[in-house]
Amino acid sequence: MTIKFAGLHAHSVAGSIFDAIGYPDAHMDFAFENGSDALALTDHGNMNGLAGQVLHAKKMQAEGKDFKPIFGVEAYFIPSIEEWRGEYEVAMADKKRARGAKKDAASGATVEDETDSKKLQGLLRRRRHLILLAQNQTGLNNLFKLVSESYQSENFYRYPRMDYALLAKYSEGVIGASACLGGVYAGNYWDNGTYDDEGTRTGVNREAALEDMRETTRQMQAIFGDRWYGELQWNNIKEQHELNQLIIEIAKEFDMKLISTADSHYPNPTAWKDRELYKRLGWLGKGTPSWGEGAEFPEGVEEIGYELYPKNGDQMWESYQNYCSTAGFEYDDELVMNSITETHHIAHNRIESFFPDTTVRLPDFVVPAGTTATQALVNYALEGLREKGLNQDKEYLARLRQELDVIDDRGFSKYFLTMKAIADEATKEMLAGPGRGSAAGSLVAYTLGITQVDPIKYGLLFSRFLRSDATDYPDIDYDVSDSMVLKEKLVEMWGEDCVAPISNWNTLQLRSLIKDISKLYGIPFTEVNNVTSVMMREAMPEAKKKHGIKAGVYAPTWEEVMEYSVTLQSFLQKYPEVKARVEGLVGQVRSCSRHAGGVVIAEDLDRSMPLINSGGVRQAPWAEGQNVRHLEPMGFIKFDLLGLSTLKMMEGCIEHILRRHHGVEEPTFADVLDYYNKTIHPDVIDFDDQEVYKNIFHQGKWAGVFQFTEQGAQSFCTRAQPTSIIDISAVTSIFRPGPLSAGVDADYVEAKSHPQYVSYLSSESQEITEETFGFLIFQEQIALLAHKLGGLTLDEGNMLRKVLTKKGTGKNSVKGKLHTKFIKGCVNNGINRDKAQDLWNKFEYFSGYGFNKSHAVSYSIISYQCAWLWNYYPSEWIAAFLDKEPETRKEKAINIAKRYGFKIAPLDINKSGTVWEISDDGKTLIQPLTSIKGLGMAAIEQILEHRPFTNAEDLLFREGLSYSKFNKKALDALCRGGALDNIMDDRFTGRKHFWSACVVERPKSLKKLLENIEMFKPEGDFSEAEIIQFKTELTGVFPINLVIKAETVEKLQEKFIPPISEFDADLEVCWFIPRKIIPKKTKNGKLYWIVETIDSNNELTKIRCWGVKPEKDTIFLNRPYMARLKYDEQWGFSTYAIGRTFRLLG
Repeated sequence: MTIKFAGLHAHSVAGSIFDAIGYPDAHMDFAFENGSDALALTDHGNMNGLAGQVLHAKKMQAEGKDFKPIFGVEAYFIPSIEEWRGEYEVAMADKKRARGAKKDAASGATVEDETDSKKLQGLLRRRRHLILLAQNQTGLNNLFKLVSESYQSENFYRYPRMDYALLAKYSEGVIGASACLGGVYAGNYWDNGTYDDEGTRTGVNREAALEDMRETTRQMQAIFGDRWYGELQWNNIKEQHELNQLIIEIAKEFDMKLISTADSHYPNPTAWKDRELYKRLGWLGKGTPSWGEGAEFPEGVEEIGYELYPKNGDQMWESYQNYCSTAGFEYDDELVMNSITETHHIAHNRIESFFPDTTVRLPDFVVPAGTTATQALVNYALEGLREKGLNQDKEYLARLRQELDVIDDRGFSKYFLTMKAIADEATKEMLAGPGRGSAAGSLVAYTLGITQVDPIKYGLLFSRFLRSDATDYPDIDYDVSDSMVLKEKLVEMWGEDCVAPISNWNTLQLRSLIKDISKLYGIPFTEVNNVTSVMMREAMPEAKKKHGIKAGVYAPTWEEVMEYSVTLQSFLQKYPEVKARVEGLVGQVRSCSRHAGGVVIAEDLDRSMPLINSGGVRQAPWAEGQNVRHLEPMGFIKFDLLGLSTLKMMEGCIEHILRRHHGVEEPTFADVLDYYNKTIHPDVIDFDDQEVYKNIFHQGKWAGVFQFTEQGAQSFCTRAQPTSIIDISAVTSIFRPGPLSAGVDADYVEAKSHPQYVSYLSSESQEITEETFGFLIFQEQIALLAHKLGGLTLDEGNMLRKVLTKKGTGKNSVKGKLHTKFIKGCVNNGINRDKAQDLWNKFEYFSGYGFNKSHAVSYSIISYQCAWLWNYYPSEWIAAFLDKEPETRKEKAINIAKRYGFKIAPLDINKSGTVWEISDDGKTLIQPLTSIKGLGMAAIEQILEHRPFTNAEDLLFREGLSYSKFNKKALDALCRGGALDNIMDDRFTGRKHFWSACVVERPKSLKKLLENIEMFKPEGDFSEAEIIQFKTELTGVFPINLVIKAETVEKLQEKFIPPISEFDADLEVCWFIPRKIIPKKTKNGKLYWIVETIDSNNELTKIRCWGVKPEKDTIFLNRPYMARLKYDEQWGFSTYAIGRTFRLLG
């Protein structure tokens, strides 16, 4: 390459969704390989890709690559937001338009319609493009502020906007350029077009356009001075060349320098097809963008008229020569050459070489005035220790001092203060969990009230949470009953510029991508569906084998699915274009959402990161999770505030307890918290209450008991017979795919049943593993054994846990060094070398199965709290359980309640409330009005305020009742859901008569009601099928008692024929009720049915019925059947010849 050039206008998929493809690293790598030494990232309206850009630039630098990242944005600009807003408010007076605007405002990421921006624009979508580049840290902070402000609600409709006033306020250290055919000069060009009588554009009014461009230039130069540039681009679009000529004229007139840009949108020359398809995928189901109207998929890049990859200087010059010749325009070669090389001058002489300031940002307001963060932390920790009565215990004092020293040495004091501030605010309004993850191993967290688990009491290690040589910040996950309420409270208290949820960037997944691409290529849906429905199932066994997974579920990667699914391979061989596009697009960004619990907390976030908006909520643009770490490396610490519905269930149970047993009619949260702290807080509850273990864990009474919702976990627990928190912790730690596949569950039960036969290597080994009967269940046990027997420090023991799963023990590897030290330490402690090696081998074997003891203990405490409430307050617990179970599991929950002897009272407009209520005798539970689908809170509030209702007249003509809220829709839901049955008197021949007279033909007068009663008398009652349908659709409860009689179920039990959810593979016979039949076809076109069934446990189960003959085979829905079935782990239930294997009962 001979011509110097730097790309100052480039897009990536990280911030230009459905317009650009390839993440920043792909663009940067190609630019470097292509001979460039700098590249800007200027995504549409945001800087979402900046974190990835920074991290990859640092990686390149570490590899010795001389490459400069430039930080920028292609902003959306209008001259005056105030004027646009005024016109917008007028437009929003149109209700239909306003509804559309509200929907558009909910997007967290804009999708650029490139042709829409390159023409005369309507009011609501008005915006022009503007390139902004940061010269230095000051400029970058100003860009962050500009982007953050542009996403404020007053500046946002479909696109974030900024104007002259905002630019003038934050222009220091910022370079501006006029952008593309959608840019600010282009706006002047499009606004001054000439048109024929039919409205077709015929050209441009040059003088009018130039006059507007002069005004734009005066404004921009007043803001940026000589940091304002006119931008030229090179393609075969006629309008682009007309615009180029005008910009050159303005440049000469205003002594304005010019730049040429590649406006790259994909990372290499061959990726243009992927980008074209990606653009189309973005509009599937959303109508057609202006550029897509009548457009066929191009055969070659020359049909598009431009190449948008990161070019070098020679390629830019070549593009100029080719396209201006093709388009028939002439230019001054020297001027164009200067515009190309000027970009290199800007990149290396006007823009500093710098990385964003990544100093860790945590709020100062959590540190009390007149003290340092460390002093405050020490004071709070000692105060907490005193409150717990442990301040005279030498062991606790020594442990606290050691932890505080590590925290101070690592500079993490302010992090703990921030976490304490969050916990303090949370516990004013909701219950928090005892702990989650390794943080429960911290005594400091316990004394601060962040956790509720005494780590010394349970032998939990601080080093598992935070090693003394740690560089990464701690990660404390914090469970609360309602994380959304907590986050909203923190934003309200500390401000939206101090608290921001973090983003989740959802990507294109293999299954949906194959379907969407195939749809664009016109491949029949049935052919595609036959592939996507089996490919995961085909790939899973081989993928599990590859990773040594013998039990449980594993989700194969897209590469593994393509490698191991024979059906998919055959399909992709048939359609190679689909294969090429899938490989190019899988993993590209699909949409933006919010992280379930993650927030960042720091002051002035809008100056230190470019905040975006999603659903009306300000949020950080970068993600942090298992696969992506973009926050902490940029100086932002994620706080995970997670909702745990079990805590909400506890709150509900305690409220019932306070009402029924303590005379508190309307319990406040303060009442709930007081009861919790005095009764079931981990510091006061009796964890040795064997009645709880026997009645709940041994007998298998699992209604809502945390961690024991799966049948496998329930069965294992009843076999293991836990009698302590550590026992429960061991059970939940073993019940995972790894240990189960190794048979640890059976071995553990055997050892626990016969502890006298368990042998230990030494007294130290017994001390550490006796609580788990000789098994290494917890990761901390490996660290402790390595410490006590092998002489490793606890930090080294924790490091050992991490490296054990890595292959090889080379002398210079961390694992090799630890191995050498461990063996030597064991020998020094009197253990012979062979036994020491055996113990190391045991470490390696169990390292893949070991579980975090701190987490296991914390969550086992919640399980025990549930069991305690269930044991001593069964009615209150079951009511709370029913109230908090989601609709998808409501039927099953109701059946569980029935199984334990509770009666379910039908819905009643005069008795049902907003939660499940308990009858005076404690044996009957009353279904709430909130369980009726279609009945809103406004209608429920009217009912509660005005009831009781005595008859139809009272219901329909009650004075003071707002019938605009208690409307026909509400009446319909109440009536068909059965809530009005008790006010139906003998004038009505049945529920359908009542429904027709009072709801369908809702009368407006008493006279009309009486006429309706007479008119609809023949209607009578709903049919049994209608009642089943209404109950199921409206209340989520399948009325199984209407379908199968109790005596039939008893007869089935007498003959040991189980419901399908309790299927016995040896017996093969079971019973069920078909709810839905879904016809399908095999790859060979043969018909089969998927029959969705339900049983007395309210388990929804699918049966594949092969070889169906529709002219002969009949299955009646909502009728009980007995059948002989086969069960396979991969396919589930199946049968052939349903005429012979299915039998209708009754």
